[in-house]
Amino acid sequence: MYLLLRQGKDFGMSNNLRTMCSIVGAGKTSSFFRFDWKAQIWNLLVVLGTIIGGFIAHFCLSDGTPPAINNASIADLQALGIIDKLQGYMPDSLFLFDGSLFQFLLLSIGGLLIGFGTRYAGGCSSGHAISGLSNFQLPSLIAVIGFFIGGIIMIHFIFPLIF
Repeated sequence: MYLLLRQGKDFGMSNNLRTMCSIVGAGKTSSFFRFDWKAQIWNLLVVLGTIIGGFIAHFCLSDGTPPAINNASIADLQALGIIDKLQGYMPDSLFLFDGSLFQFLLLSIGGLLIGFGTRYAGGCSSGHAISGLSNFQLPSLIAVIGFFIGGIIMIHFIFPLIF
């Protein structure tokens, strides 16, 4: 936001957020938000559809039982000390914010790196993998290969050092 407000640079902001900011009048403070947001209203329909779809999936398509996860995967996660009580796909020990400075720094640095990487790669990993590869775009292929290499390096070398 500093780059946008003080330097006039759009360092990466989703079209959905840009549209919502334009609707509430952010165009008075920055030229970045001065555009015809009514032509981009479909962005908000995507957000609304995501919210409705999540609601339906959670309340109508789930019976509340924990998923059946492969025993070898559970053993691997327990060996890493991740699983305390596995009640879903997201272990509580990884996804609950406990208020510690370490977790806050880890989440903040991770968020900054994801934002930087998304902007540097010209799109998010899902966009490159789904849209870019389906259009046979070479930059998307290179980006997706980079995402996989980065993920392998993270899980095999960096993750054991952090946890």
